[in-house]
Amino acid sequence: MFGDQTDVPESADWWDAAYLMMWGSNVPVTRTPDAHFMTEVRYRGTKVVAVAPDYADNVKFADEWVPAAPGTDAALAIAMGHVILKEFFVEKNTPEFSSYVATYTDLPFLVRLETREIDGREVLVPGKFLMASDLGDTSENADFKPMLLDGADDPNGVPVVPGGSLGHRFGEEGKGKWNLDLGDIRPLLTTAGDGAGGTEVALPRFDTLDGTAATMIRGVPTREIEGQLVCTVFDLLLAQYGVAREGLPGQWPAGYEDPDGVGTPEWQETFTGVPAAQCIRIAREFAGTARDSGGRCMIIMGAGTNHWFHSDTIYRTFLTLTTLTGCQGKNGGGWAHYVGQEKVRPHTGFSQMAFALDWQRPPRQNISAAFFYLHTGQWRYDSHGADAIAAATGTGMWKGKSPADLLAASARMGWMPSFPTLAGNILDHCDAAKAEGMAPKDYIVRELTSGRLKFVAEDPDGEHNHPKVLTVWRSNLMGSSSKGNEYFNKILLGTDHSLRAEPAGEGHRGSEVTWNPDLPEGKLDLLMCLDFRMTSTTLFSDLVFPAATWYEKYDLSSTDMHPYVHSFNPAINPPWQAKSDYVTFKLMAEKVSELAATHLGTRTDLVLAPLQHDTPDAMAYPRGVAKDWRAGECDPVPGKTMPKMVEVERDYTTVAQKWGAIGPLASKLGMVTKGVTYDPTPEVEMLRGRNGKVRGGIADGQPALTEDRHMCEAILAFSGTTNGRLATEGWKQYEERTGMKLADLSADEAGKRITFTDTQVAPQSVITSPEWSGSEHGGRRYSPFVVNVERLKPWHTVTGRQQFYIDHDWLSESGEALPVFRPPLNMHLLYGEPELGQPDAEGLGLTVRYLTPHNKWSIHSEYQDNLLMLSLARGGQAIWMSTVDADKLGIKDNDWIEAVNRNGVIAARAIVSTRMPQGTVYMHHAQDRTINVPIAEASGKRGGIHNSATRILFKPSHVAGGYGQISWAFNTYGPTGNQRDEVTVIRRRSQEVTY
Repeated sequence: MFGDQTDVPESADWWDAAYLMMWGSNVPVTRTPDAHFMTEVRYRGTKVVAVAPDYADNVKFADEWVPAAPGTDAALAIAMGHVILKEFFVEKNTPEFSSYVATYTDLPFLVRLETREIDGREVLVPGKFLMASDLGDTSENADFKPMLLDGADDPNGVPVVPGGSLGHRFGEEGKGKWNLDLGDIRPLLTTAGDGAGGTEVALPRFDTLDGTAATMIRGVPTREIEGQLVCTVFDLLLAQYGVAREGLPGQWPAGYEDPDGVGTPEWQETFTGVPAAQCIRIAREFAGTARDSGGRCMIIMGAGTNHWFHSDTIYRTFLTLTTLTGCQGKNGGGWAHYVGQEKVRPHTGFSQMAFALDWQRPPRQNISAAFFYLHTGQWRYDSHGADAIAAATGTGMWKGKSPADLLAASARMGWMPSFPTLAGNILDHCDAAKAEGMAPKDYIVRELTSGRLKFVAEDPDGEHNHPKVLTVWRSNLMGSSSKGNEYFNKILLGTDHSLRAEPAGEGHRGSEVTWNPDLPEGKLDLLMCLDFRMTSTTLFSDLVFPAATWYEKYDLSSTDMHPYVHSFNPAINPPWQAKSDYVTFKLMAEKVSELAATHLGTRTDLVLAPLQHDTPDAMAYPRGVAKDWRAGECDPVPGKTMPKMVEVERDYTTVAQKWGAIGPLASKLGMVTKGVTYDPTPEVEMLRGRNGKVRGGIADGQPALTEDRHMCEAILAFSGTTNGRLATEGWKQYEERTGMKLADLSADEAGKRITFTDTQVAPQSVITSPEWSGSEHGGRRYSPFVVNVERLKPWHTVTGRQQFYIDHDWLSESGEALPVFRPPLNMHLLYGEPELGQPDAEGLGLTVRYLTPHNKWSIHSEYQDNLLMLSLARGGQAIWMSTVDADKLGIKDNDWIEAVNRNGVIAARAIVSTRMPQGTVYMHHAQDRTINVPIAEASGKRGGIHNSATRILFKPSHVAGGYGQISWAFNTYGPTGNQRDEVTVIRRRSQEVTY
């Protein structure tokens, strides 16, 4: 929606909110240091609302509790949106809202209606944005200049191209025009008016009992412009949300109390259990407060609503509320998403040094969810087709294809990175190309198109396609984050496992990815790990390097949750064999360089890099039309219809030398972040003096990185948030492209440099920089998108605005071009699990929703193997369940129980509590299996971890790409490792346990 890497307000900005909703975010538990802002703002008169299925810790701090059923949050948000659209837009115009959405969103933009055959009859469906090229415009990038109706001189509107779109962002003609200054243009939110017709359109819906796709027919006002039948995004949003207007055809709700009308408060109650009256009241309070406070209504959202298969649609319904009410880009308003650490404040310096961009480009990067989905074999257990999650309004383009087929297509079309990338050894392929006198790029294209060479994603279990070495750096992969842990155990590691699932049968395996009858087990040759404690991962590892703790090394600490940079400083030296991460990897680099002298030497490599966001690559697929060269729909062109293919010469004997110095490319090519190229030449010279110079070798004369402190200095020097000169340089580049005043945001700090020594003295507040979308200028609290709203800098989207509508082919095929309610996956239909509330096939236990929230004492790691933590908890793994479900199974508090499903088996203690809703259990994230985990009755193996009952559920629309904001960027856009849709059978087991 924003085209930006997740950007959120700092926690202190909660204090500025006039209305605060905690929606799926248990703030006192998962944000303990910051929770005081939430509790204290109530003393200012702010109303605090908690939306949670259970009586969570945050509920007791709230003024009101909204107990929505797990995974149904989008239905509640849509019904609130229905009330806001009806009462604050249609029945009565709210100038504060209509002016905001006309300027800062895509609601006024025109969408073409297209004919499609559904269930044997032709209907109209929403299609692509009306672009300037549709009306004969031949200007630069006209395919990426969407249009709207200007009502300044004609009340019915005249089609115009406003500035600020993707088509203005790149190229000479767009200079000075990439901004949101409408000038004399007055965008019309609707095509309704003299001469407008009312036209029925088919829209997707998924609120059937089993969650399968259906359609609804609703009317929109339409205009014909040079043979194109169009309406606005606003018209479509009203139709999707069920807000009727006089004179329009179609099927509409009878009123708020209509339980069958998609979008109404009564409709949502059937899914969420939230009373319709409460939904209506909170919607009115939210919108009314936003209007009266100037947009100071905020939704804090977290893992409770994020880790679902359809989390993206859930989030978009939340963002619809904050955007319709003009809250985005306002202090105290908008979204406050907190799930993991999305990015660090010194972003440019971190990216430059972490990926060695100062020495060689591009880096070889990956999307971890897809990597593990393929190489732990989880794709083989998807017996449903990709079309099972498509919309009834789709074209049928996914028919006969598996989710893995679409992942492979995404890789070969250049949308997402995929590693390992090509079958065989890319170094050998480059040697073969040279032997034939060909450029490696041309050779690879020839081999791919001939079918002699495949992407690994097209044959992940092929003999030469397995990952061989995996290094786990301070991440408890096997005891914490491995979604589908038993698949990891069996297929990636080849160890004991409790996997119970059966691979997909004949006729249910897709049509493109190669199915090998013999499933390989134990793909890895080497698992290597760095850690300072014994975890499940270290126990499984072949090599363990003892690491220094936070109090035994120098390092930087930074997050998107506050605008400061901190330092780590050693209180003592690392004990015994322990070393800092920096030293350990330095020693590895030295050993690789030593061995390379006789094993690798200098070789030609070819990096296949995806089409990147914030570059002209985002215009590779005009209108988001998916064309696959493998299917003959277009020519195979690297960097256009395929990944970019970049030749890189690698001297493996100099890896250690490059590790120990800043390379020349930082100054030669600059450092690029969000389309801005920074020249760090003065900083490189400064670091030569501060860090010292390398003498001799490939890095002769370059600034040294001998110690971890040197790396910290480089990261800070190379980032606009910690270097005012770079920040101001970046703003000046944006000024040239936008024609708007921006450099003053950091000009008064242009001489400020935050050094590592500064961070050792005290936490350092950062500088307003183009790396981020908000502003700390003048001491204000950080909130995202204030630069967009206050300085009219566009969002990095196709329209340059916050987008409700996404017209990429794969989003349309999913039925998700607009915000929509999609219930949790039906695991009974898709995977054969027992139905909720029923026993399993053996007549045992009770099937419940299985959720894995964070707990009070950990987020992604839990150091429970000490006396204090063991005394505070139950002395091992535990599962929370309701008193009602416990009574059904004869379970008492602290009884031993087992959670059993196709993915694995867990043995744990039961915590029986009235806080839990019936039909749902919790097993807190990251409870390691190293303490008090007995042999499970269901498997005869040691009980698993919380992720033994989960797996990666892959959503194809998450790997769409090549078009505007639907383009890949590192840690910005890609598939999620969701797991909350899972169900499990809870059984009471024998209370006599063995280990």
